Amino acid sequence: MSRRRTLGPMKKIALLVSAATVAGGGAFVMASTSNAAPPAPKSAAESTACLGLATALGNNEKFIAGQRATPDAQSEARIANRQAVIEEIKRKQEASGCTVGESAQDSRATQPSQPARSAPAENAGGGAAASGQQVCNGSTVTLSGEDGAPAASSDQFPAGTKLKVTNLDNDKSTTVEVTSVSGSCVLLNNAAFEQVREPGKFLIRRAVIEKVG
Repeated sequence: MSRRRTLGPMKKIALLVSAATVAGGGAFVMASTSNAAPPAPKSAAESTACLGLATALGNNEKFIAGQRATPDAQSEARIANRQAVIEEIKRKQEASGCTVGESAQDSRATQPSQPARSAPAENAGGGAAASGQQVCNGSTVTLSGEDGAPAASSDQFPAGTKLKVTNLDNDKSTTVEVTSVSGSCVLLNNAAFEQVREPGKFLIRRAVIEKVG
């Protein structure tokens, strides 16, 4: 005949206190985890990716403002297209942990000087530059946010102009045709930007842009 072991009153109390402590600790950890504030969105000054997206947003806003200032028969369609692009850029900002809606236009005056190249100096006339000549000296390059086959948009070069963009940080290049107008010297669409970008970045600070056709 087996004996059943029984716990004394003091042991029962100790076990109950221990169980309550464990349960309370678990609840505290869960509460702490659930109440933890999400990380604050990064600004353009804190992240190269956020700066690139803010610049792309600003360039599209600049383009819209220009279209509204001097409208033509196609302005409404162009504006509607760019507004859709802006919404896509905002989605990219949110997905990248950036401040949604932050805007920054490309400023050539604040960019680092380009390393010496064999190409001639930039022609101030933009579109009048000779084939093979370096243009947009000192400009950063970002994406327009537009889909489609690799292409570029520009506020200096007419449709049909071919531009070669080289990212000096990884030596990748792409040659694209200008297909539309933008608010910057050159913006690459999503497909073209993917060909020269560095992972996780939406801005090329050190770029060489050449007119090749």
